[in-house]
Amino acid sequence: MQSIPAASYAERHPDPAWRGRVTYTIVALLILWPMLVASEFKPAILFEGDSLAATLRFLADFLPPAHSPEFLWLLLRETWQTVAIATAGLTLALLGAIPATLLITERLSISRLGTGRMAPLSRAVRQAVRWLLVLLRSVPELVWALLFVRIIGLGPTAGVLAIALTYCGMLGKVYAEILESSERHASDTLLANGGSRMAALLYGALPESASELVSYTVYRWECAIRGSVVMGFVGAGGLGQRMDESMKMLAGGEVSAMLLVFVLLVACADLVSKQLRSRLG
Repeated sequence: MQSIPAASYAERHPDPAWRGRVTYTIVALLILWPMLVASEFKPAILFEGDSLAATLRFLADFLPPAHSPEFLWLLLRETWQTVAIATAGLTLALLGAIPATLLITERLSISRLGTGRMAPLSRAVRQAVRWLLVLLRSVPELVWALLFVRIIGLGPTAGVLAIALTYCGMLGKVYAEILESSERHASDTLLANGGSRMAALLYGALPESASELVSYTVYRWECAIRGSVVMGFVGAGGLGQRMDESMKMLAGGEVSAMLLVFVLLVACADLVSKQLRSRLG
């Protein structure tokens, strides 16, 4: 049997989707270019002489990381406060997100049984809760923190409340989407036989979606830790507030030690997520 050269075969059978790929690439570049111009994105500035000199001086101050006993004790205390802010904020967010999920998840609606359509009152309540979640997650946690610092003063309370509000909107939305995308036979059967929404959630929808829900929750806890650090720069306590002070004092060793702690915190959150997913799986 005579073999067909690869070049000849490519000429006879061209990629049928090449026109679409080229078109999408051109359209993406046409959309991206005005955005780069509007954002004044100029990466060449990083390689200018003054910028490189400032970068090298800044990095040189990072070594060695600060390691005095007094600083390490301070670092441990502030790290614990940062984790506490993130955990408390996420817990408060869950207290609001779980009931909101029950309300906005259509597959847990009792009024749609039989007809497949929700009652007008149920639909109105569901839409109102959806808009509330949109409002909560539309305002970044940093903006909420600024508002609460103005209202209640400096300290971790502002960070906890900021995370609680923003993450309530995020968790409620994503939880509902995860539950909606799972198999609905078990939950529909429970509701049709007189089961409550909570029973349909716990015994119908949750077993299939538990791994994905836990993974997303731990990921949001990791984001809350990073967010609590950022909010510290506006006076919401934790490592961020100490880093702001160290950067103003040009204490590069202290800054590098705090950055190492950030990496360790994210790595620990990733390990927790992996362990929980393996147990649920």
